[in-house]
Amino acid sequence: MSNQNTQQLSSLNIFSFKGIQMRTFHISWFTFFVCFFGWFGLAPLMPTIKEDLSLSKSQIGNIVIASVSGTIIARLVIGRLCDTWGPRKTYTGLLLIGAIPVMCVGLAKDYTSFLLFRLAISVIGASFVITQFHVSMMFKPNIKGTANAVAGGWGNLGGGITNMVMPLIFTAITIAGFTKAAAWRYAMIIPGALMLVMAFVYYRFTKDTPQGNFDEIHRDEQPSKKTDYSILKDWRIWALALAYGVCFGMEITFDNIAALHFVQEFKLSQQSAGFWAGVFGFMNIFARALGGISADKVGKRYGIRGKGLLLSLMLLLEGFGLMAFASAGSFGLAIVSMISFALFLKMANGATYAITPFINEKNVGLVSGIVGAGGNIGGMLFGFLFKSSNISYREAFYYIGLVVVIAAVAILFTRFRREEETEAATERETEVLESSLAFTGGK
Repeated sequence: MSNQNTQQLSSLNIFSFKGIQMRTFHISWFTFFVCFFGWFGLAPLMPTIKEDLSLSKSQIGNIVIASVSGTIIARLVIGRLCDTWGPRKTYTGLLLIGAIPVMCVGLAKDYTSFLLFRLAISVIGASFVITQFHVSMMFKPNIKGTANAVAGGWGNLGGGITNMVMPLIFTAITIAGFTKAAAWRYAMIIPGALMLVMAFVYYRFTKDTPQGNFDEIHRDEQPSKKTDYSILKDWRIWALALAYGVCFGMEITFDNIAALHFVQEFKLSQQSAGFWAGVFGFMNIFARALGGISADKVGKRYGIRGKGLLLSLMLLLEGFGLMAFASAGSFGLAIVSMISFALFLKMANGATYAITPFINEKNVGLVSGIVGAGGNIGGMLFGFLFKSSNISYREAFYYIGLVVVIAAVAILFTRFRREEETEAATERETEVLESSLAFTGGK
């Protein structure tokens, strides 16, 4: 095995599939993309589901909360499993387990059973942690932020494409002669089947690290390592969890509620509402990557502290954009403001995970899990606003905008220090080199 094939990459060539690093990169982001179809495939179909199951606003709010709640615990567990089992086995297991409720949600006959299926499906959201962890293993510190942002952004793109495609699948099924009540149920079999396909692909064609799988490169070590839970005292981890809570948390909330909001507020058809909700998610094709690339460039000159300041600015602009969206008096203004806050929200996602891998290099999985769980806690808490019978959807968006602005100020005063980034990167490079020499016999 050549030395180049067992090293982390220092550059990202998105058009390359050469080597285990780039093959893993592409398979990982596309798997995350498919997971979004399973996780949020129901969201653009909610106008039909609401009618079929006679759901109230409060019940829909509970469903929104359930759709992200299971992910909170799952992301913490998955982060730990990535550190021990390795991302390859962890992702394969998650896909196999997650496909079951996705394909079976059509069996729901009432609000309670649908709520439980939605809660079970939410576990799929932990796929993000594996993608970020696995990509971090394949690239050197100078490009981690960019690689993570591109992989996360292209994966999150699934949220936008889902909003566009699932109504089309639903329509095709109704044209085939099925009722609307049956169509939304059969439509969910497709993302579940895709998840099973990707489980095979992930297990067969990826490796945990450039040096090989965990059970190969750690075969002479103890079967598991102790997690350093003292890192939980580090405020920076919780600050990043807060940041991710108000950017990614808002993203998954909007993915959940946007189509229904456009139908109710602007009287759009389910298909048109799904399209415009999809535009929000489609911006992930470049916006999250832009955040990661910008953070890496800022980091080269100003260190991790500069990345923190950039993240604070992105959150501030996201918050103002959200308040503008909530105050929009016409559909046209709503779309313009939606695109504006979506840009900064997704850039903030990328900037957050341009910092996360450097907080504690020996526990990347755990830190990624905590920060990722923060995103879902944010989504869950925001869901309570949309559940309330005393708060309109417009008011909920405005209040969330205020919360995002407050979070931006908290990030502004978080002490990210340049020296820690340099020390962490050097320490990680040493570990990678030692692992590579051990695996290749010192050659």
